[in-house]
Amino acid sequence: MSTRLLTHLRHVDLAVPDYDKQLDFYAGVWGLTKVAEDSGISFLAAEGSPEQYIVRLRKAEEKRLDLISYGAANPADVDTLAEQLLAGGVQLISQPGKIDTPGGGYGFRFFDIDGRTIEVSADVEARRHRRIEEKESIPVRLSHVVLNSPNINATRAWYEQHLDFRLSDTMALPHVGDVMHFMRISNQHHSMAIASGPHASLQHLSFEMRGIDEYMRGSGRVMRSGARKIWGPGRHMAGDNTFTYFLDPHGNTVEYTTELEKLDEDTWHPHIYDLTKPENGDQWGTSNPMNEMVAKEMLNDVDRGVFVAPPV
Repeated sequence: MSTRLLTHLRHVDLAVPDYDKQLDFYAGVWGLTKVAEDSGISFLAAEGSPEQYIVRLRKAEEKRLDLISYGAANPADVDTLAEQLLAGGVQLISQPGKIDTPGGGYGFRFFDIDGRTIEVSADVEARRHRRIEEKESIPVRLSHVVLNSPNINATRAWYEQHLDFRLSDTMALPHVGDVMHFMRISNQHHSMAIASGPHASLQHLSFEMRGIDEYMRGSGRVMRSGARKIWGPGRHMAGDNTFTYFLDPHGNTVEYTTELEKLDEDTWHPHIYDLTKPENGDQWGTSNPMNEMVAKEMLNDVDRGVFVAPPV
């Protein structure tokens, strides 16, 4: 594609068996605001974001990633993208049309290379939001999503070819090769990253905080709540952002972050960072070590939401 048609990450939708426990976590200790609820589905917003919601929770028998939603500038770009994907052999789930979720809009859905459901929409009504105040330790917005894939280079190539994501940086291990690609659709270092794993799954969701102090206050609040902290606090090399990772009640990894790097896209050249060097995982050296136990937590369960195409 010659023109980038995606503008930003809108929301991530999760299905969980223990809906009430999950809702209590995200609308309570994690700091999101429930803006709508209907028959086992709730929509959660970030107070600093114009998005109608950044997380949707749905009660279901099985835990799964329902979909990932991105924005487009206008309906014409939505139509153009749908046409390009169809011409490129991508399987559409729905044709562009009216969206019946909070804020409305115009969009469509399709499967990515790993079988995840992706949504692209435009003309979604902006939510009335507000400035997050000093020392107010709640998320400003959804920062990025990281996905596990059994073939990260094929997944990277698919997102570059069909959605015009661009590579910002790569994490690698000697004798193993690439283990994570950081991908962008704007000057934000990454809106999505692809991590190496044995199966397709959600690796983590990241939520942007107002600043360092609010990030630390929020991390402390979640720690005091009894939620399990698996890595952090620290500061990554790739993206230069802070991190503290926790597990939500269903074992999904969620992150508080701030100060994610903004790039000059005209001059940026991707780096390859060696993960055996501790400073490439955490520049500060304040976090617990990244080891096999931490990495295993982030593999998550096999995602029951992915579509597996039948053999031809």
